[in-house]
Amino acid sequence: MANNPSNDPYLNYRFKVEIDGIIQGGFAECSGLSSKVAVVEYREGGDNATVRKLPGQTSFPDVTLKWGLTDSVEMYNWHLSAVNGAILKKPCSIIVLGDDKEEKIRWNLTAAWPHTWVGPSFNAKASEVAIEQVTLACESITRST
Repeated sequence: MANNPSNDPYLNYRFKVEIDGIIQGGFAECSGLSSKVAVVEYREGGDNATVRKLPGQTSFPDVTLKWGLTDSVEMYNWHLSAVNGAILKKPCSIIVLGDDKEEKIRWNLTAAWPHTWVGPSFNAKASEVAIEQVTLACESITRST
């Protein structure tokens, strides 16, 4: 994977999602890639004016994926297994593609599983694509280039 020689930002619509064992058409949206380290405040005895700030627990928010409704039921069945009590944790990657459609940046989600599925909204007056979505819980998110 080559770096971006011109240092131009990558376009946010050129991405793909790889999920172990799930082949899904193009995803329309991915959101929630982030991490947070909690701040633990600590005051030492005898020094009431100073509050030390120490790193606490790291957390990784949920990641939401949206895609156009198709005949594929793989994402729904993955969530349905969780509904039925069988949590199937899978590796997942969000991959940014460059103008040449080659991989440029990758975020890896460890032990991801879908805890929420949202079906499409229908409106007879609209002409938009019907959208499904899942929200994934994961244990960590790491970036690689």
